Amino acid sequence: MAENEYRVTGMTCEHCEMSVREEVGEVAGVTGVQVSAQTGRLVVSGDREIDDAAIVAAVEEAGYRAARV
Repeated sequence: MAENEYRVTGMTCEHCEMSVREEVGEVAGVTGVQVSAQTGRLVVSGDREIDDAAIVAAVEEAGYRAARV
């Protein structure tokens, strides 16, 4: 099982978290998403290697910016 951490900027509330969780959850291979607007932390787990570009693109689709930690 793979697990990657990202720093997300621009989130301010639970709705922001929900938007990120929904978009990232649709990325192939993702099995778990933990996100916190308070800390800006996003942890993605998967059943195979996680595609960083796909995660960053999903976060951007939700309206925020992400970078791998």
